[in-house]
Amino acid sequence: MSKLKDNLIVKLLVAVIIGIILGSVVGEGLIEILLTIKYIVGQFIFFCVPLVIIGFIAPAITSLKSNASKMLMAALAISYISSVGAALLSTVAGYALIPHLNISDTVEGLRELPAILFQLDIPPIMSVISALVLAIVLGLTVIWTKSETFDKLLQEFNNIMLKVVENMIIPILPVFILTTFAGLAYEGGITKQLPVFLKVIVIVIIGHFIWLAVLYGIAGVISKKNPVEVFKHYGPAYLTAVGTMSSAATLPVALKCARKSSVLDPEIADFAVPIGATIHLCGSVLTETFFVMTISQILYGQLPSLGTMLLFIILLGVFAVGAPGVPGGTVMASLGIVISVVGFNDAGVALLLSIFALQDSFGTACNVTGDGAIALMLTGMFKKEKASN
Repeated sequence: MSKLKDNLIVKLLVAVIIGIILGSVVGEGLIEILLTIKYIVGQFIFFCVPLVIIGFIAPAITSLKSNASKMLMAALAISYISSVGAALLSTVAGYALIPHLNISDTVEGLRELPAILFQLDIPPIMSVISALVLAIVLGLTVIWTKSETFDKLLQEFNNIMLKVVENMIIPILPVFILTTFAGLAYEGGITKQLPVFLKVIVIVIIGHFIWLAVLYGIAGVISKKNPVEVFKHYGPAYLTAVGTMSSAATLPVALKCARKSSVLDPEIADFAVPIGATIHLCGSVLTETFFVMTISQILYGQLPSLGTMLLFIILLGVFAVGAPGVPGGTVMASLGIVISVVGFNDAGVALLLSIFALQDSFGTACNVTGDGAIALMLTGMFKKEKASN
């Protein structure tokens, strides 16, 4: 019973259930308190994320020695190919299924959330992208200059951030998830928009798992290891992503899950998982592609042409690699090509943002879980070479 009580998945599930119940029955006063708690806890989590990225990626790069540059390029290439592949799968499904669906475009009628009681702003010391670039620059230059002192400092910082993750961030995640779902239940996003949610999201979630199966299958072939030995540990990370809707916020849990796998090289995982949280957004890309096609059918009476979709997919993969791992990061980063390539007007953009927000958690969960496959691929590609250095 004690093990069940301390299990992170159980804690997160309980947080989701309690949050939905509270949001459905409480009044405006208590929701204001819960939203305030969510804001403060979220501020702290997102403050820590750039530090976690530096604390894990930079020392992971120094540990990789001469393999670091090659592994970085491999991670970028795999992430881009994964995003494009997921979008192509979504496009095929869109042409096959969307014409046969009767999807409602009603996304109005939600109850307005009250303002929070007060704001305690804790801005990060830098953006996620800046932290990623700094970590890469530090890691590579330490290798090139053979700076033993700075190498030791980075290893110490890695130990410090590991304790921050284990003792500070993970314990407060259930609170963050509880308050998030309380807000969704209060405004009616889980009930009033359920028809839209069910009709489109079920298809998208199936697509997520199909693509994850492809990724882990390829990872198993490349690494010659059983991919289930990675996938089976990712339950807490998947559920955390569903609750936080952010790859960045889920990063501490994802790292903990990856470290439990017996087939992942720890140093390669410490590199692949944080960088994947920033550049590998296959689930979000798959979802956005399907939604763009769906909304085009709803508002404009036809699906985009194949040529338009291919151009959109090629560009979307680039934007996905550079999109921040925060709620809605992929769709916000790519709005320019949604307007210029697919031809959406203000109504189309508004509908895309609204429906995307409803499922953002599931796309994020696919992103995070897919990072384990990338870590396994890189382990297969570089572990022997790393051991010989």
